Amino acid sequence: MIGTLTTKSWHDIFFTSQDGLRLYARHYPAPGSRRRPVLCLPGLTRNSRDFHTLASYMSDPQNPQARDVLTLDYRGHGRSQWDTSWRNYALQTDMQDALDLLTIAGMHDVAVIGTSRGGLIAMMLGCLKPAAIGAVVLNDIGPVLEREGLVRIVAYVGRVPLPATWDEASALVRDMNARSFPSIPEQHWPDIARQWFNDDHGRPTAGYDPQLGKAISLIDGPLPSLWPQFQALARLPVMVVRGEHSDLLSPATLSDMRLRHPDLVPLTVRGQGHAPLLRDRSTVIAIAEFLGRADRVAERAPDRRRLIA
Repeated sequence: MIGTLTTKSWHDIFFTSQDGLRLYARHYPAPGSRRRPVLCLPGLTRNSRDFHTLASYMSDPQNPQARDVLTLDYRGHGRSQWDTSWRNYALQTDMQDALDLLTIAGMHDVAVIGTSRGGLIAMMLGCLKPAAIGAVVLNDIGPVLEREGLVRIVAYVGRVPLPATWDEASALVRDMNARSFPSIPEQHWPDIARQWFNDDHGRPTAGYDPQLGKAISLIDGPLPSLWPQFQALARLPVMVVRGEHSDLLSPATLSDMRLRHPDLVPLTVRGQGHAPLLRDRSTVIAIAEFLGRADRVAERAPDRRRLIA
């Protein structure tokens, strides 16, 4: 998928949430960089591993626009601790955990790359903590959520059978997604499966707490729109990535977003659905170039942020 782009290592970060959970994040350092750092927020059932290719490229010292990248596992996801109450699997809680990570990292005015749920959190940050963010990439999410996509998501969250082997995991991930992601080569599904499932001594295990299924539900009647939250991003550089086959972000909604934010940068990822995997070369480079243009200044004051040791 990524062609000649390479991946790199990261630093593990474990920190404690305000209510005592042990949470996990990755830090991809770009030593000496003074460019705006990046916070990557995953989708509903996904985790920090989703951004490995993108984060590796953006923090690569050979990249002239290299910058520090943080990728977060929400509570109940990836390597973060599961919450004893499924009611805490809420957008407000995830947003606060993300802010706690930024505080620990000594970072502010970050660029947020938010996939689906992560994009909703980015819009919330624009409303509630505008000083925390300086640019936004919304990956296949907008102010209007299509019911078709929500129905599909609700149908599988917490209900996907746990595969016994990694071969079974690869086949399961491929069979669930191949129709919406025809551009993904067969040989890449094993790597994608290892992003989505955890590894327990060589065997796939759940990548998220199945109780997450209790925390989401369809709303009877018309779905609420999030235009006020999106309008909170009006002052910021915004890029919207949409999968060509997305069933959650419609072309009509994307057109309306462009009308309300004339400087918005749209990007359609061909042959992918909800949400684009951010692994292909053209998408990764397009996002990196957008963030380069969004940087307010080439040089940042030394006290604007502190790198993680």
